[in-house]
Amino acid sequence: MSYREGRFWQPDVTVATVVVDGGRLLMVEESVGGRLVINQPAGHLEPDESLIDAALRETREETGWDVRLTAFVGAYQWKAPLQEDGAGGRHYLRFAFAAEPVRHDPGRRLDEGIVQALWMSPAELQARAPEHRSPLVWRVVADYLGGRRHSLDLLQQMVSPDPV
Repeated sequence: MSYREGRFWQPDVTVATVVVDGGRLLMVEESVGGRLVINQPAGHLEPDESLIDAALRETREETGWDVRLTAFVGAYQWKAPLQEDGAGGRHYLRFAFAAEPVRHDPGRRLDEGIVQALWMSPAELQARAPEHRSPLVWRVVADYLGGRRHSLDLLQQMVSPDPV
């Protein structure tokens, strides 16, 4: 596809949150394509939503935890491999955040497909690498553990005024 040809390509824009408490990471186990995988609380940006609001919403919806974002970890681009059945091949642009837990609602119904939220040590997460939803899972955590943290001020949402 080419912009010059009047065709547009758009990646899937997603957010992910590295929530840490006492050295443990808040992760989700989810069912994707009939397979159980591990991921950070993560999901797609919705129309008219800021990246920060999306990260807070996805974390709440997938884990029942309200969190406070503390830093921007980074932006990651990844193309999923094509599967034999033709599935896959999607391009993802993930914006990852660091956060700390604030309060938990254990009665909250979790998003469809989420089996459970669980706290894992980095070693436990790394040991289950074959179950990671994508290579982005460990890469984001490794960057966080390596000290990669940027000010949330790096992210700006520009809102156009409504026409009069």
